[in-house]
Amino acid sequence: MSAIQPTHPPIAPTRRRPSSDFSLAGLLYCALLMFMGLAAYNTQANLIFAMFGLMIGIMIVSWVVGRVVVRGLEVRRMMPPYLVVAVPTTLYFEITNRKRYWPSMSVTVTELDGGKGFTQPPQAYLLHAAPGKTASIPCELLPRRRGIYELDHYQLSTTFPFGFIKRSLRRRHRERVAIFPPVAEVERRLLSLCRAADEAGQSARARPGGTDEFYGVRQYRRGDNPRWIHWRRSAQTGVLVMREMTRVAPPQLILVVDTYLENRSPRSHAAVERAIAMAGSVASAALDDGLAVGLCAFNGEPVRIEPGRGKQQCDDLLGLLARLPLNQKCRSDELMNLAQRSARPLATIVLATPSDLQGDPLVEARGSQIVLSAQREESLGWFHFSPDIDFEACVPADQMVGIPKESKA
Repeated sequence: MSAIQPTHPPIAPTRRRPSSDFSLAGLLYCALLMFMGLAAYNTQANLIFAMFGLMIGIMIVSWVVGRVVVRGLEVRRMMPPYLVVAVPTTLYFEITNRKRYWPSMSVTVTELDGGKGFTQPPQAYLLHAAPGKTASIPCELLPRRRGIYELDHYQLSTTFPFGFIKRSLRRRHRERVAIFPPVAEVERRLLSLCRAADEAGQSARARPGGTDEFYGVRQYRRGDNPRWIHWRRSAQTGVLVMREMTRVAPPQLILVVDTYLENRSPRSHAAVERAIAMAGSVASAALDDGLAVGLCAFNGEPVRIEPGRGKQQCDDLLGLLARLPLNQKCRSDELMNLAQRSARPLATIVLATPSDLQGDPLVEARGSQIVLSAQREESLGWFHFSPDIDFEACVPADQMVGIPKESKA
């Protein structure tokens, strides 16, 4: 039995540098400095003593100037509102040099926290910042894990001016960044199934209870508005009847995200991440298509987001999907009951599950319930994810603890 090696590259560790350190060139320079000192002692030559003193002076200047360069810098992150797995993003650092006379040159900014959410720890290089000026430097990021990550400590380091001594300074400024699950292109046929409860295929259906157009008549009930009494029909039948008007009722979509894990393994975690990504892709595509979308999921307890539209609704849904924790106690049945109790008539319920479930084709054709399984080819064919996405690598860092390694014969 041998352990299966992960298909994704390991995360590069972030090195916390001491306040003063020697580079490789600095170590070679120190060796040469010792050699010059021994030569001066043995020969007692004034020229060699002068060279030895000059080399010591260069080391002192390098130590002092490096300290001045990293001091007096104020760093501000220009964070995007959210990130998406496998979508390259640019983070900007705004570095303000608060010194009155000294510029700062050749400074590297490295994030010490939150690097587990990215393929490489966030790092950027500042070439020059004049005294009292602000420089903006970009940092290319490639998110790899879903979740909420905290960027707190960062490190300023430099080897200026000669590259012999590395001076560094650690500071902290706490910010949180949400990494949404990967979003795929969704086949139009799946969105058509989501709209199938609407017989006309339009984005709105006529339903009673509004003030738009005539819908029908019904018997008068105590408390009804007398202005809507249909007097001609009431006179013909001898019974008071009310005119009932239509109201626009656009189709609703309720996403049920099943994240239950009975047995923890890299493969089962990958299936959960794929189900979450499928739900997020349907939510994004459906909202772009004009549908009202809600969500039921386990977030420490069963929670529900009411159906809505717009960019903010999409951010709220994907933000909840990014925060979903490890679930080993809430099965899909409980979430389905919550969705069915709160769903209005003719709403379409979409279950995204890591289990190998088969939906009822007749029910799916009517659009009342759709099952998206992360293990069935029929469901996977509706989504086109980037080939660079590895769902085993999308598992949040805090859920990686305790996952046993899979083995093969």
